[in-house]
Amino acid sequence: MLYEVVHSVVAPLARAIWRPDVRGKHHIPATGPVILASNHLSFADSLVIPIVTPRKVAILAKAEYFTGTGIKGALVRGWFEGIGMLPVDRDDPQAAISSLDTALEVLGRGDAFGIYPEGTRSRDGRLYRGRTGVAHLALTAGVPVVPVGLRGTQHLQPVGARLPRIVPVTVEFGEPIQVAGRYDGVPLGRARREVTDEIMTAIQKLSGQEEAGVYNERPVDT
Repeated sequence: MLYEVVHSVVAPLARAIWRPDVRGKHHIPATGPVILASNHLSFADSLVIPIVTPRKVAILAKAEYFTGTGIKGALVRGWFEGIGMLPVDRDDPQAAISSLDTALEVLGRGDAFGIYPEGTRSRDGRLYRGRTGVAHLALTAGVPVVPVGLRGTQHLQPVGARLPRIVPVTVEFGEPIQVAGRYDGVPLGRARREVTDEIMTAIQKLSGQEEAGVYNERPVDT
């Protein structure tokens, strides 16, 4: 019920205010399990994607967003739950495994799941090497992956800014990448790497970012 309210009232209002340039929505299957794999430029990415996607998409978010107290905490928790976010404890050594299990549950229900293969947001605007969790999900569940290219979201709410700004933002959804049946007999590690690299190549074409060629690491203080 909360999602329906947010998606039918808040999402159209947000689109009317910020007027994002959204392209390729027809590439998103109307029904059935699908992974949306996006580059990651800003905290705001996890707000933008659910707002412009025509169906509910679950995205993992820091558990701290769900544990606040008082009126503010309740509002923040309600907002994140309303747009489909799921809590994950990033400091838990088992968080990565738990996150994949949660994603497989979402896909098993026939829903859409959003993921950032880089692992954490880019702080210099470059596109970092993708981690193979996205390929694990796609190959295990046998579902298509829709690459997503975000542009301009790093200016929407820069680090330290209290409120979002009205700036040009582009969200482009690419053609689905089908993996089911393509890697039968291929060693699992190789299959995961090849699928991940294919996804990241598609994301780069949509986002236009310079490729960093290395993995991105989450700073200790965030």
